[in-house]
Amino acid sequence: MPGRAALAARAGEAADFLKGLANPHRLLILCELAGGERSVGALIEATGIAQTSMSQHLAKLKEEGIVDFRRDHRTLHYSIRHPATLEVMAVLYARFCAERDDAAPAPDTPPAG
Repeated sequence: MPGRAALAARAGEAADFLKGLANPHRLLILCELAGGERSVGALIEATGIAQTSMSQHLAKLKEEGIVDFRRDHRTLHYSIRHPATLEVMAVLYARFCAERDDAAPAPDTPPAG
């Protein structure tokens, strides 16, 4: 088991990582990217986020090492880069991104009562 100082440092790293995700627009983008690589145009169309705002959010996600991109001529295609982001987004996608019957409980949710 790691010592208290090591655990505190790792908790700080985790908090910084989660700050990068803790934005509604960035989560919308990541929900789309959880399904695989997307072009900027496809992300704008799917999320309704304006191009200037999209560029800012993608720059922030790239700066934090959460996403990466490849260029195909003039088109940029983004994908999730950070392995922990893929794991976190798998859970968030199942809970919040995927279409589901709102009357039914989320998976792994105990029945009421």
